[in-house]
Amino acid sequence: MSQDFELTDDTPVYVISVAAQLSGLHPQTLRAYDRMGLVSPGRTAGKGRRYSLRDILILREVQRLSQEDGVNLSGIKRILELESEWQRSRMMLAEMHAELSQLRAELESTRAVAARLAALLRDRAEGGALVPVRPDAGRRASTD
Repeated sequence: MSQDFELTDDTPVYVISVAAQLSGLHPQTLRAYDRMGLVSPGRTAGKGRRYSLRDILILREVQRLSQEDGVNLSGIKRILELESEWQRSRMMLAEMHAELSQLRAELESTRAVAARLAALLRDRAEGGALVPVRPDAGRRASTD
């Protein structure tokens, strides 16, 4: 049986009551956080909220920052934005490193081809042919 649906940490599956229970917050608090843009859950066709595992983890972090560290909601929002920006930067850096590695490999390949071509040109300048041809190859082709 093939699986068309893959469940990831970003898949919105939890209704608000379950998300509230998993995060230790009241459903009304989750609605307020959604309105503020702290956590933006997915929506169903009927506009119901669906939270992902990642959303639950963010809600727990919001609660921790608020209760343990005394950060206000505006500060928490800025912290979450900066963390998101930092994650995007890390992903971009990883992509750039991969591209740089690929470009280095292509450069080495190009250098190897250039060295072979330079050797062929040197051989040609010394009287050699770029493409070696057997002297009797033309005669066989005409007699066959």
